[in-house]
Amino acid sequence: MAFRQRLAKPLLYTTGAAAVGGGILYISYRPRNIPGSNPAAVPPPGYGEGGSFRPPRFPKVKTRDEQIADLKRSGGSKGSVTKLFSSSDEAAPQKDGDIYDLLIIGAGATGAGVALDAATRGLKVAIVERDDFSSGTSSKSTKLVHGGVRYLEKAVWELDYNQYKLVKEALRERKYFLDTAPHLSMWLPIMLPLNKWWKAPYYWAGTKCYDLLAGSEGIETSYFLTKSKALAAFPMLKRTNLVGALVYYDGAHNDSRMNVSIAMTAALYGSTVVNHIEVMGLEKDANGKLCGARVKDLIQEKNGGKADEFVIRARGIINATGPFVDGIRKMDEPDVKEIVAPSSGVHVVLPGYYSPQKMGLIDPKTSDGRVIFFLPWQGNTIAGTTDAPTKISQNPVAGEEEIDWILSEIRHYLSPDINVRRGDVLAAWSGIRPLVKDPNAKNTESLVRNHLINVSASGLLTCAGGKWTTYRQMAEECVDEAVKQYNLQPKPVLNAPDVSGTEMVDDGARLDGSCQTHQVKLVGAHGFSKTLFINLIQHFGVETDVAKHLTESYGDRAWTVAALSSPTEKRFPVRGERISPLYPFIDGEVRYAVRHEYAQTAVDVLARRTRLAFLNAQAALEALPKVIDLMAGELKWDSKRKEIEWKDSVKFLESMGLPKSKLTATRKEVESGKLNFKDSVEYKMYSRNDAPDDEIESDRKGNPTLKLDSAAEK
Repeated sequence: MAFRQRLAKPLLYTTGAAAVGGGILYISYRPRNIPGSNPAAVPPPGYGEGGSFRPPRFPKVKTRDEQIADLKRSGGSKGSVTKLFSSSDEAAPQKDGDIYDLLIIGAGATGAGVALDAATRGLKVAIVERDDFSSGTSSKSTKLVHGGVRYLEKAVWELDYNQYKLVKEALRERKYFLDTAPHLSMWLPIMLPLNKWWKAPYYWAGTKCYDLLAGSEGIETSYFLTKSKALAAFPMLKRTNLVGALVYYDGAHNDSRMNVSIAMTAALYGSTVVNHIEVMGLEKDANGKLCGARVKDLIQEKNGGKADEFVIRARGIINATGPFVDGIRKMDEPDVKEIVAPSSGVHVVLPGYYSPQKMGLIDPKTSDGRVIFFLPWQGNTIAGTTDAPTKISQNPVAGEEEIDWILSEIRHYLSPDINVRRGDVLAAWSGIRPLVKDPNAKNTESLVRNHLINVSASGLLTCAGGKWTTYRQMAEECVDEAVKQYNLQPKPVLNAPDVSGTEMVDDGARLDGSCQTHQVKLVGAHGFSKTLFINLIQHFGVETDVAKHLTESYGDRAWTVAALSSPTEKRFPVRGERISPLYPFIDGEVRYAVRHEYAQTAVDVLARRTRLAFLNAQAALEALPKVIDLMAGELKWDSKRKEIEWKDSVKFLESMGLPKSKLTATRKEVESGKLNFKDSVEYKMYSRNDAPDDEIESDRKGNPTLKLDSAAEK
């Protein structure tokens, strides 16, 4: 008996240890269903008899003119501004069913998310945007979809339950991103270099807590790398004091394309979605409650006409204008206190050779305590961000001081043989983060850490703050509040649109009047797979990098984009004329943007349908004549409109980091290739092959080398 008891304890401990170890191994190495890795829900089309081929046919959104006609119909007007409700029946719309349940002002991530959520609950929705979808903060993010490792650290050390909830919510939403838009979002390993051995267990515990908190919403688990393996994965790292690295996983995405896709999905579900419509004022009924908005079409002004002003009538109005929410709030109450504390976040874009293609890096402790990310993005490298108080403007310009700070921080953790040069900055921009103060809080100086929903006495519902990752959760809470405030009646969507282009696909979303946006797949998601680009190459003869870009930007709509691309009259590629020789953007994207995504200006295309302006400001300038000509053919622009587009686009490119010497460039100079670039920093960085003979000298082995003067060396 005693012998059995002596054996029982060790056996129990061994069994327990084995169970725990086995559980850890299972969690770490369990089979995972990575979004986008499965075969497409909609298989690619095949060839018909005789080798004939027809791309998939997808449902189309209404044209912009048709959408504007719907807006006007809600106000009982064909164009003239009419004051609503001066008496009980005066200026009432012809049909009560034309009145919108909700009018959303602002079509960034939050506004577009609200429109999609409300439309999939069976509500009648309109959304208007002064500029373009994601033209503000939503296109100028760090491109991460993340829970926030540093927020989790604060939650633990400060015992802050709100921070914990924020991280938990964001991790859940991160998974929804990957499920509903696998073509636009992906998992990205991010390295955290370690310069002290004692940091290894500290950060290991932190990243494992991050994995644990993600639970089933996580995909890959964090892991430790020795010094040699860290350098193998990220050769650009500085070797000095490097003892190893931890790697954890977060999400990354193409922010403005995500925003456009949300807006277009909302349009397919019946929302009236119109960009370049400016709200001029808010309309109130006899009881002082909001009942509509007075707007004007800015595109008509660009075309040389008089802007058409009219009224949109709605039961509720939602203010989702990001940093500009106070401007709309003051239309409602001129003396209202401002709630936005704007913060500037500057990012710079460097050539792709600064980072591995599939590995990012985070520096959690910069020289002044801020966090900086260093991430591969669209073939280049993005670095940022700063965090400093700023003034609100539509297209803020990144300051040289902030750019220099980012470059200085980069030098600290990259190998000293890598010369981080100012001339390597291909683009730089400043995004305004709309930090908000709760107007109902006793301490009006304290900032809300996540997002804020506020309703004024007249019924203006303002949704502000938050971050890209939680846009869907913000939209859900916003619509919940709107339903309550405006006594709306959500209902099942009985005639749901066939977004996939086939009747064989079921999202799993039960459109029964409840929020289902965590399951509603966005435009392009149904037919996407990791191998779709191969079908595109085989059917259309586009180049490999172009095919990958198209499928990762448009999902299954890449079929339509490729079909809209011009034949090259070459053996290969068969289709697709590049708008820039440096990047895989092609002419079919411009046509698709105009016909299917409401692009109305050259900036819409260069900055937000393609991402050329964000990747390389000078390349965007060089592509501008071709983009303008392609859009002119689609939209019937005259010479005056084309000249306006040139001036407006060059002005915008200043906010993308275009050098001042290029801001006076004319179209003729760019098209002729006579744009003066020899005075640029970039030109002086390189050893030129056309150096005079007397500048060439032979090295000791007789090989010719370029003799640099002191200016070039600098």
